[in-house]
Amino acid sequence: QVQLAESGGGSVQAGGSLRLSCVHSGYIYVRYCMGWFRQAPGKEREGVATIDNYGTTTYEDSVEDRFTASQDIAKNTIYLQMNNLKPEDTAMYICALRPSSATWCSRDYLATAKYWGQGTQVTVSS
Repeated sequence: QVQLAESGGGSVQAGGSLRLSCVHSGYIYVRYCMGWFRQAPGKEREGVATIDNYGTTTYEDSVEDRFTASQDIAKNTIYLQMNNLKPEDTAMYICALRPSSATWCSRDYLATAKYWGQGTQVTVSS
């Protein structure tokens, strides 16, 4: 049984920073595709970033120069460092995991993941 647990959200002013964490449990295989999605009330879910077991990352265009995904494999944890936050970043940030033997990990691929966390709220005020 795979479970994901996010943490690190909060309320910050525009220009501030947050670091999100996602700990996975029950996943025993080496290869994976993981990442972050976000959803604001009344809006569609949006892929933010992905990272695979090799450390290769992808980013949504609007966050590519501000956010950084990373991981600590020994701790079963992925991170999302968010710098220079903007009000439009306000959303529930949700972690996802999709097992894969492929070397390619995109946001479109991860969007069909079976395993999702419950999310951590990020609120950015101006």
